[in-house]
Amino acid sequence: MLLDRADVPPLDAVAHLGGLQAQEPQEPFTGLWSRLRGFQPRLLDDLLTGRHVVRTHLMRRTVHLVTAEDVLAWRARHNAMLRQRVIGVYRRELAGVDLDELAAAGREVLADGEPRSMAQLARAVADRWPDAGTRPLGEMLVAGVLPMVQLPPRGVWRTKAGVRNALVSSWLGREVDPLPTDDGSDPVGQELVRRYLAAYGPAATADVRAWSGLAGLPGAVTALRGELVTFRDERGRELLDLPDAPRPDPGTPAPVRFLPAFDNAILGYDDRTRIIDDADRRLSVAGARVVLVDGRVSATWDVEAGTGTGTTGTGKDTVVVTPLRPLSRAERDEVGEEGRELAGFLSDGESHRVRVASSA
Repeated sequence: MLLDRADVPPLDAVAHLGGLQAQEPQEPFTGLWSRLRGFQPRLLDDLLTGRHVVRTHLMRRTVHLVTAEDVLAWRARHNAMLRQRVIGVYRRELAGVDLDELAAAGREVLADGEPRSMAQLARAVADRWPDAGTRPLGEMLVAGVLPMVQLPPRGVWRTKAGVRNALVSSWLGREVDPLPTDDGSDPVGQELVRRYLAAYGPAATADVRAWSGLAGLPGAVTALRGELVTFRDERGRELLDLPDAPRPDPGTPAPVRFLPAFDNAILGYDDRTRIIDDADRRLSVAGARVVLVDGRVSATWDVEAGTGTGTTGTGKDTVVVTPLRPLSRAERDEVGEEGRELAGFLSDGESHRVRVASSA
């Protein structure tokens, strides 16, 4: 959706992208603005408050904005990975904790239906595991052993709010789908691979693993091979794709696009050199917002706060672009034009200020 803005509802876009990375609560709005024609923030607000999309720990144990249908269908397939990633950080602290008992204790606390912060939930069970510490217990509860969502107003446009967690079953009205009987074909994994390729293919199995955090999904890939097409990249790696997926000609012009922090167009690949130079790779994990010029990361961007007194308080805010390479005059003009549009979006039309710094 970056070559041409799409005329689809935000819910369909979130589904197509397999979710948007959302640990920074406001970033998905820019991600959708860059991909959808005429996107309005209230549309995403309505999806959040209407329980059609949720904020939850999922791919790579990071907070993603995903559809309610997808969290119900996918969460069980991610359970083992989520637990292992928390254990990887707190192995010593959680060594004496039975995770099934911890999950049961957490569910008992949440049985009243009241949302809680991670700290509140951890303190409520800490007496049973006093040596573990509240932080390890809390992270395992909200991101590991219990399917949970972060409730609005967290993630609502222009709203600062703390994290309040609730069980998926409480917020969406039913438990997550159990995994099918394991026959080695991994049907949920197959759907994850299909959905990933539909948005990000052609891609290698290492790219699927980098996006999902799951261990390559070998059974799913094997089961799907008969319906996929394959290619080789310049390094000889096998790339997989859906047969009817769009594969634009390499000479297709790619317009300037402003991406939010941690966008999956970058983080969703093991081989990120297709979109970002190795020298700038650190930016992709440091939370930098980036600008695509002809389809590659060529600048970073941020918002410089002004002293506006308008209805949003951002009347004089400026989008500041810092090039990572020399930009031609035409490229600078295109970056400036798109930057002005972004400034207008972020300020509800009160500012169209943009400043493109001198090229590196």
